[in-house]
Amino acid sequence: MEIRVVCQRCRQKFSASTNTETVVCPNCHKVNPNRTIRKRSSSRRYGRLSTPLIGNFMRENLKKILCCSGQKPAASGSSSTNYSKLCALDYSGPWAKKRAVLCGVSYKKWKYKLKGTINDVLNMKNLLVQKYEFREENIVVLTEEQTDIRLIPTKANIENCLKWLVKDCQSGDSLVFYYSGHGLRQPDFNNDERDGFDESICPVDFLKEGMILDNDIYVTIVKPLTEGVTLHAIVDACHSGTILDLEHVYDKEKETWIDNSPSGVRKQTSGGKAYCISACQDDQVAADTTAFSSKSMNGAMTFSLIEAVRRKQNITYGELLEEMQRRFEQVNRQGYLGDSRILSRIFGPNLTQKTLLSASEMFDIYQRQFKL
Repeated sequence: MEIRVVCQRCRQKFSASTNTETVVCPNCHKVNPNRTIRKRSSSRRYGRLSTPLIGNFMRENLKKILCCSGQKPAASGSSSTNYSKLCALDYSGPWAKKRAVLCGVSYKKWKYKLKGTINDVLNMKNLLVQKYEFREENIVVLTEEQTDIRLIPTKANIENCLKWLVKDCQSGDSLVFYYSGHGLRQPDFNNDERDGFDESICPVDFLKEGMILDNDIYVTIVKPLTEGVTLHAIVDACHSGTILDLEHVYDKEKETWIDNSPSGVRKQTSGGKAYCISACQDDQVAADTTAFSSKSMNGAMTFSLIEAVRRKQNITYGELLEEMQRRFEQVNRQGYLGDSRILSRIFGPNLTQKTLLSASEMFDIYQRQFKL
């Protein structure tokens, strides 16, 4: 009999026999204990096998940060099969030219839940519909508030929706992936990161199923992009700078593009274009705040981006970055942040994050218009 195990070091899932005391990860070669043998009797009592664990080097710190004493991770969804009539996953006709996946994870069962992610998703959806003429039936929204179990932001559901986003993409398609939630980084075991770390996003069940790594996001939604297809990813999370593993990163201080691909490793599309606007650099944290709107909590990057594109018609990528940074500086001068994302508490009361632009190709950011 085989079980699925999450490696304690790299957190990748693999199959292992239930009869051996230790199992070796095929990805990073870490020797992991087989906890099924130790807990087999108690596991049977609850009708399941042992739970895969996140790596030891992060597990305890994450539990201290995120968990209430005695609480379990957020449920992966209701058992209801009450699917939304407008759910884009059910659409069987010709593919729309504009499609989007919007994901907001609030971790509502954790002690330190994120209070602004649902607002972020709703605001982004309104922007796409009102300004960029996306149709609501072509937008997939994943939150913990959904009644459709396919739209709870678990790892499996997010991965499935990302595959839906790029499925059978054709020239002229405009695709959007938006994420608001926790982001983390971990040591790179594939030697394809310049800084030695992989970036990741955290589904609601990440302590059990693991994070979604930048390598996986690249393979799922960047590599399949064919000629004439455009993807925009907007990621409001800590450590999200190079979350799509795109080859070119814009250095705003030097006003030039820098190469983000390690020697001998190419991460390209299949002819299409990919852009990513991230809330902060890989080594920074992102804020959840009431500074921009005293009536609601919002991700700082999401609020400032939406505000900028609504305010200025035909805004360029360069103008967008400048306007967002100007709003951050304005908030810092006002000295009012409200609540913030958990990890940002370590770095003081100000918005220290710097929005990052990465792309599959270099271009003049002050000439090319930002449009979704």
